[in-house]
Amino acid sequence: MPQVIEWTGAGAEDIVWRYPAEDITWGAQLIVHEYETAIFFRDGKSYDTFGPGRHTLTTLNLPLLTSAFSKITGFTQTPFKAAVIFISMKQFAGKFGNKAQTTELAPLMTFGSYWLKVESPELFVNEVVGGQNAYSTSGVNDFLRGFINERMIDDLSKYDLVTVFTRLDETSGQVKASLVEYFRRIGLQLVDLKFEGIDTTPEYRERLFWLKAGKMPPEEVLRMETVKEAAKELGKSSGAALGTGMVLVPPLFQTPAAPGAPAVALVICPSCSAQIPSTSKFCPNCGKSLSTMPTQPSQVPSQKCTKCGEILPTGAKFCHNCGTKL
Repeated sequence: MPQVIEWTGAGAEDIVWRYPAEDITWGAQLIVHEYETAIFFRDGKSYDTFGPGRHTLTTLNLPLLTSAFSKITGFTQTPFKAAVIFISMKQFAGKFGNKAQTTELAPLMTFGSYWLKVESPELFVNEVVGGQNAYSTSGVNDFLRGFINERMIDDLSKYDLVTVFTRLDETSGQVKASLVEYFRRIGLQLVDLKFEGIDTTPEYRERLFWLKAGKMPPEEVLRMETVKEAAKELGKSSGAALGTGMVLVPPLFQTPAAPGAPAVALVICPSCSAQIPSTSKFCPNCGKSLSTMPTQPSQVPSQKCTKCGEILPTGAKFCHNCGTKL
């Protein structure tokens, strides 16, 4: 009875299967089902390919393998050594999920779905099955997930935060176009790819809100975040508070005044964190009344200069106003 080489019991998610025996007899019956391709593989390279149908193996229908190994003693005798790799030509679906970052190093968390099929069985076997030693469906799927995530992380790093979120269709389309070419190089066709979710950290979500609103240029948003952080640190120090929840903004971070305009100290609104003049009764950004906030006097210990009467911090050795030694 002739040897029968056939892929039986293939599951819906199975993309590749390797015939367990490598001893192939001449005259064996190779059965390839619809939506399958069988490839003879030896020494890390694919040779003869068979489409759907029943094939009797002879030197005539294995011309590439015969030509390459006919000089090997015993090759034309039974059995000969070769691996038979079956490839499913159906369309497959998969999931991806990764952590990437934008051009300004904003963290991104993305997930979604992709659909693919084998376009060039010979190239796929050489590059993925043989090249990655992925002789099982699970091995191929592990490789593909890593392949997609790696390429996607690289592509998303070329875009800024606002572009990713405000032009997601365009961005995902460009990422897909890039992946299509990568897939083609390993014998696969990327049928479709869809982002089902994309997010960033709370810090960058707040930045994104202001940038999308178009009310502030990017440099102003960054400056506002710096002011907030500085205000938090100042709020931890005694004497920093001007009123309940109000913190003086250091001059370094204040918006420059117009030429000729009198300098006005700025504070942080406790409601919306906007910079506002210290003389304001209402916040010009959120409209909250500031007059109801009781002013708390500074609790910093102090002393007077014996010469000019300037108020000085306790422990000062010289007056910063007249230079008198204390």
